[in-house]
Amino acid sequence: MSSPHTARFALHPAFTVSAVDPRLFGSFVEHLGRCVYTGIYEPGHPSADEAGLRTDVLDLVRELGVTVIRYPGGNFVSGYQWEDGVGPKEKRPRRLDLAWRSTETNQFGLSEFIDFVRKINAEPMMAINLGTRGVAEAIQLQEYANHPGGTALSDLRVAHGDKEPYHIKLWCLGNEMDGPWQTGHKTAAEYGRLAAETARAMRQIDDSVELVACGSSNQGMETFAAWEAEVLTHSYDLVDHVSLHAYYQEHDGDRDSFLASAVDTESFIENVVATCDHVGAKLKSKKRINLSFDEWNVWYQRGGCPQLAPDAPPHQDWDEAPRLLEDNYSVTDAVVFGSLLIALLRHADRVKVACLAQLVNVIAPIATEPGGHAWRQTTFYPFAQAAKYGRGTVLQVNPESPVHETKRFGEVPLLHATAVRDEQTGAVTVFAVNRHQTEPLPLEVTLSGLGLSKVAEHSVLSDADPDARNTSAQPDRVTPHAATGTELADGTLRATLEPLSWNVIRLA
Repeated sequence: MSSPHTARFALHPAFTVSAVDPRLFGSFVEHLGRCVYTGIYEPGHPSADEAGLRTDVLDLVRELGVTVIRYPGGNFVSGYQWEDGVGPKEKRPRRLDLAWRSTETNQFGLSEFIDFVRKINAEPMMAINLGTRGVAEAIQLQEYANHPGGTALSDLRVAHGDKEPYHIKLWCLGNEMDGPWQTGHKTAAEYGRLAAETARAMRQIDDSVELVACGSSNQGMETFAAWEAEVLTHSYDLVDHVSLHAYYQEHDGDRDSFLASAVDTESFIENVVATCDHVGAKLKSKKRINLSFDEWNVWYQRGGCPQLAPDAPPHQDWDEAPRLLEDNYSVTDAVVFGSLLIALLRHADRVKVACLAQLVNVIAPIATEPGGHAWRQTTFYPFAQAAKYGRGTVLQVNPESPVHETKRFGEVPLLHATAVRDEQTGAVTVFAVNRHQTEPLPLEVTLSGLGLSKVAEHSVLSDADPDARNTSAQPDRVTPHAATGTELADGTLRATLEPLSWNVIRLA
């Protein structure tokens, strides 16, 4: 007999959410802090390849399983001139970066980015400056990047050493344009018209491009939903996705609310979907707008933004690649991070692109030291496991779960879970988080029509110290471990989820 404190749900192949778009497992490289310089790019490093890319980082990025990389920002893009980052490096100008009060050397630019994404077998996602620039610069960049040759800009790319086009299909029409912190920020009407005109011009070059319009910078913006509605009224039939950005952190020791952060994520997604569909209905359009959740993570924004690493020296304005936003993630952070991944998968019917912000050093799963080694943060593991085993079709998961009270979200289920079926092998992977800080959570999953016969693996990320973390000195302090006692018998999976844990249960 099951305990009333047991969480349970049922899985059946007839009840699905959607196929997972592989681009759900994207990430983000911005010219911010040490993400680029001494992160992915460090020509003098012992591991650097002929292009200056750190091969130790390339190996970790491949292990992480990233499928798409958004570039070059972020706030950075709203003051960026793409022409600065092409051609001979000795002729590239140094510029002030207004977004992060740094000096940009432009030694890493468009060609280097494309080389990077090709080496990690990912797709490029290019953001366009619609803060200080506009339609003309957008289509010039598109021509330089994608046209085969025979025009001034495409021939310039060839002259710069890249004969083959970059084939960039996925484009962001600006970044967080409703944010007062954004260089050149705009009203919804101003941005909506600019996005529509840029999209129309880009489609005149190539109608197969996929375009992402800026949604509200976060759900807490005063203009949230009204912004999306206004922007999409202008651009609905010209764009394919609307963007979402969300970051979470623990406030004032309220760990229970922090562990329930994905409640906000799911609400955010559902509210944006409702707004998109309302506009589509009002316009009597048969088109469906999908979502690009192209910035998400745990981020400790102490004292505002930008923020220094806790152990960094005082920030000097206009430094090159200063140590900014270098959060060191705990086990608790990794469990919340895993829950955010579950939220994305649970909405795979509308979330078709997502980008973990960011990839290296800056609020990132990978950390490096200049001239030194690279290592995995705690958040590396949930992402790598989801990217590897979260491919296929998301099954409906409607759990019955014990609940507890949180200050921010009220009554919240202790179990947060989803499941993905590999259509080729029939294997099913259950991703589950136990939000309780001190108590284990028994789990029962009834399996019907799936032909599953055994537990291939039950991996757990947890620790007796919920604040344990990986550091340069102890890069493997926190790693996943195998659970015991998990079994599949008579069509029912039974497991016990450790307190405050991220769980990956693979069924074969």
